[in-house]
Parts: sequence; C-alpha cells; structure tokens
Amino acid sequence: CMSHLRVVSPERVVFDGEVMCVTVPGAMGEFEILEHHAPIISSLEKGHIVYQPLDSQKETLDILGGFVEVQKDEIRICVEL
Repeated sequence: CMSHLRVVSPERVVFDGEVMCVTVPGAMGEFEILEHHAPIISSLEKGHIVYQPLDSQKETLDILGGFVEVQKDEIRICVEL
C-alpha cells in the first residue's frame, strides 16, 4: 500500500518518492491521506506535514502554508517553508 508523494517549495523539491501515508494541516483541521484517497484539493495552514517513506521512519516537515492535490495515488503538495 503506497502512494507517490511530491513536496515542493519555491526554492526546491523537498521530497519525491513513495510513502505509506501522509498527514497534512488542512484548513478544517489535520487529515490523513492514505492509498486510494478520493481526489481532493485543499489549502494547508501553518503546521506539520508528517509522511512515512517506504522502509523508513516517519519524517516531519514544518510549513507556513500551501496546497495539497490528490489524484489517484499521486499526492502533490506545494508549501511555503
């Protein structure tokens, strides 16, 4: 069970790879994106993105805000760090 996650900021690509799950700070509260999540576009608030790469520990990224788009098993996140 996995999805492809790409996190970009204006300066760089922060992460690009396969993940088990992602938690993001949505405008209406924190929510988790798992495999086969329904398509969604949401703004992100200041907070933490937590993601778990395959065969690795969870990683946390502090953000000031941004957007997330989920299409099939592709998760694209554009953030301000």
